[in-house]
Amino acid sequence: MATTSYKPRYVEASNLSKVICDGAKADHASGSCGNEREIEYDNGTDPAPLNIAIVGAGIGGLTAAIGLRQNGHNVSIYEQSRFANEVGAAIHLAPNANGILRRYGLCMETFGAVSLDYVTLYNGEGVKTKVMHLAESNKLWQHPWQLSHRVHLHEALKRTAISEYGIGRPAALHTSTRVTNVDTENAAITLESGKIIKADVVLGADGVYSKMRNFVSGHESQLHGSGKAAFRFLVEREKALRNPETAKLVKLDGEMAVWHGSDRRVVMYPCDHNRLLNFACIHPDTESQGGADGWNKEASLEQLLRVFRKFPGDLLSLLRMANPDSIKVWKLLDMDTLPTWAKGKLALLGESAHPMLPYQGQGGGAAIEDAAAIAAVMPAGTAPEDIPERLKLYEQIRYDRAHVIQDYSRQAGRDPAEGTPEINMMAYTAYNFGHDEIDYATQVFKKSQYAKNTSLCWKAPLGFGPVPSPRQSHLSRPQSHRQEQTFTTALVKFKSSGTFLQNLFPTKSFAFKSPATAVYASFSVTTFNNMTWIGGSGYNQLGLRIHGVEYKKEDGSSIIGTYIPVLFEDLADSIIAGRDEVGMPKVYCALDVHQRQKSYRMQASWQGAKFLDFEIEGLATVDHPDDRDTATSELDQGDLVYRYIPAVTDEAKGKADCEYSVIIPRYSSSAMWKATHVSKAKRARVVFDKRDVDALPTLHHIVEVLADIPIYEVVGAKVVQGTGVPDSTSGAKRID
Repeated sequence: MATTSYKPRYVEASNLSKVICDGAKADHASGSCGNEREIEYDNGTDPAPLNIAIVGAGIGGLTAAIGLRQNGHNVSIYEQSRFANEVGAAIHLAPNANGILRRYGLCMETFGAVSLDYVTLYNGEGVKTKVMHLAESNKLWQHPWQLSHRVHLHEALKRTAISEYGIGRPAALHTSTRVTNVDTENAAITLESGKIIKADVVLGADGVYSKMRNFVSGHESQLHGSGKAAFRFLVEREKALRNPETAKLVKLDGEMAVWHGSDRRVVMYPCDHNRLLNFACIHPDTESQGGADGWNKEASLEQLLRVFRKFPGDLLSLLRMANPDSIKVWKLLDMDTLPTWAKGKLALLGESAHPMLPYQGQGGGAAIEDAAAIAAVMPAGTAPEDIPERLKLYEQIRYDRAHVIQDYSRQAGRDPAEGTPEINMMAYTAYNFGHDEIDYATQVFKKSQYAKNTSLCWKAPLGFGPVPSPRQSHLSRPQSHRQEQTFTTALVKFKSSGTFLQNLFPTKSFAFKSPATAVYASFSVTTFNNMTWIGGSGYNQLGLRIHGVEYKKEDGSSIIGTYIPVLFEDLADSIIAGRDEVGMPKVYCALDVHQRQKSYRMQASWQGAKFLDFEIEGLATVDHPDDRDTATSELDQGDLVYRYIPAVTDEAKGKADCEYSVIIPRYSSSAMWKATHVSKAKRARVVFDKRDVDALPTLHHIVEVLADIPIYEVVGAKVVQGTGVPDSTSGAKRID
């Protein structure tokens, strides 16, 4: 699978290349890796980081340290061994786990990991039963399926966690440090020396023989044998290639081979640039160690050959190439499902929470997924008092999936038996590989936070989360204004025909308060400046306002206001961005404003087709404006608007999904702005140009009506300048 190029952050002279992937951000489709990102805070401030204590420096603990470090937290790792070196030979990095590593900045091919390209199956007599070429099927997954030397992976994780290079503060690694007690309510750990260390959260990543598990469950959990044990060791591939008998078994790069007997199996796959062959030889545990527990027990070559003496000769020749001093044997342990992984401010991850049998190669992968989920629920800005809830959310995210994989591994390890149904490995593979824990856990966390905040604005498209609006950020925090917002409103008020304008009322609940047929209306143009929610820029708005309108409520009472049948705006964001604007009578057009000291002009057009000239001349400053010198000229109860959202499907054509009347109270709007300068005009004119459907394909029906509005007399014109936002729908209220 292709990856993007990378440049080394640092290189040290060593047998192990210590190169951390850098470069482009993680590319899901190509499987590229990168760790270039910034920590972002919605509130614009750097919150205090959490102090996190991780008990155990294995694969899960170190991966958690990387994710939490990159979130900006202070991480300390306490490892009881002296060198914090991972034991073992090699490990599968399946796409679900490898994707997390790559997004954390680790490209494991840099450290010798090889792509798994072939799987070859043999029976216990050495007869080849199946060959699977994975080149095409591997393209199904976002990230590569690789085989890594376990020590190389551990070293890469450790370097990424504690190095001064990378995102966030380096984690502190304390070796030869045993944790003997945990205060789960106060996140305090006690070391073997008696020293007590206070943290904000404690993570138990101390493996299958976990001591942290006891502090969650309240008692010592009982591990039990699965009935199987495994020899493990490495063989130099070059040595096998030089032997004609064994060369045919190891000739392909990236090949995993499995020999199945009735109650035992040998699994072989390469690592370290295809130079080493990793062996896991699984067998009844009574034949090698009499049921004794232990992860890293010494074993002998004679013992290995005796257990697999009935397997084919070429395979036995391959096994004889093992260094006798390097052969280890460990009992494959299992454990009943824990009822919970978290208590107070302590949570378990990896094999501390769910010991995993090795038959799917998902033990390390599940620990990596756990770590990614923990990092997802504890982003920058997490408050210490939220930790117990966040750890329970982590458990909710991971519990079912980890135990399903655990059960799949048990099934995959069953010996062939008469009548046993064949295992659907494709279903297992799809479940295991078709998951990205960072994406999944992040989305669950976001939804959990959204559910707590009833002030969020939601509108389509919903999949991207809540929307920012003119009045608040996407997380419902009030918009902080970097500079003072200002406006300019030009208004021409005129006498018109009530019998004509009443045809613009949407329902019979709207009518003129006065029985007179001579009524008043206004065309107003407002320019909004320094609008924080659109990056400090501004936009223009043109509206028709019909004054003296009475709305009869269902209870018989009335509201007197100014009805707005249409608003033109020259910025799409202002029409569709806010929840309050959805269904409002807003449409788009170009509005070109030219203001001078004594004149004001505006032209409205659509893609070059002009349809309105709006002109005010002879402006003079008003020294003592009266109470009616507002942006709207009216002192009624507010602006009346009708919201309408159409239904879909042919059967519902012409009908509404919802429709209702709204008032924007005058007190709500006026509280958000203040007039600082008022100029009145000597002359004004408003001239519409009827354009046909070719010139105005989306607006001609509106402009045609506006052009027919009688303007009997211009009764007033002015320009009002001020601070704030006079057009506010944030206070809009549904009437009935």
